Amino acid sequence: MHKLSRSNRDKVQQFVAITGASEKNALQTLKAKDWQLEAAFNVFYSQAQPRSNADVRRLEELYNRYKDPYSDMILADGISVLCSDLQLVLSWHMNAATACEFSKEEFVGGLQALGVDSIGKLQEKLSFMHSELKDEQKFHEIYNFAFGWAKEKGQKSLALDTAIGMWQLLFAEREWPLLNHWCDFLQDRHNKAISKDTWEQLLDFVRTVDPALSNYDAEGAWPYLIDEFVEYLYDKSVVEK
Repeated sequence: MHKLSRSNRDKVQQFVAITGASEKNALQTLKAKDWQLEAAFNVFYSQAQPRSNADVRRLEELYNRYKDPYSDMILADGISVLCSDLQLVLSWHMNAATACEFSKEEFVGGLQALGVDSIGKLQEKLSFMHSELKDEQKFHEIYNFAFGWAKEKGQKSLALDTAIGMWQLLFAEREWPLLNHWCDFLQDRHNKAISKDTWEQLLDFVRTVDPALSNYDAEGAWPYLIDEFVEYLYDKSVVEK
């Protein structure tokens, strides 16, 4: 896309992000419709897509996550959030030691493992990488990877604001109903860095304890912070004892 204007490059990226089409398909469709996004979308969705078994409802939910709050479009801010979401999974594939940094070994080795040797091929992998957050085993691996990846060098714990941001990112597709309450609790009652033990145990809590806490065992070996969170939920009448 090196010969395209900045505006047209952005349109191609938006088209790919929204439709899941390849960059080549996006470019051809947009050119055919004189770079009018709405017209290009109409053409794309009016054509048969025999290889797609995607759930339209889930796609619309995904679109709404990234679309601009004041217009029915994914604009620059939404594209930035989408890229941030995918950065974690890409970094996991590259086994990157630190957020926003790739060594040559990490970069080359990670893309080689993905079978990618160009930006176009990487873009075609975006949908696949996003879907990995829905796979239970891979989500577990990505979640554990995220702690070391996101924390500052030399630190044993994860800064609270960073941890909250990572949880919001990771659980965006997992639909944990208590997520916002957990984040509010940490800011109201904890306001300290998050240990690795708390990070790992929270995922066990999410996976094994239902949101109504009906199977929560107060005598279980949960970190004190999770026990305090449960009391917080009772105090706030979020759930009933």
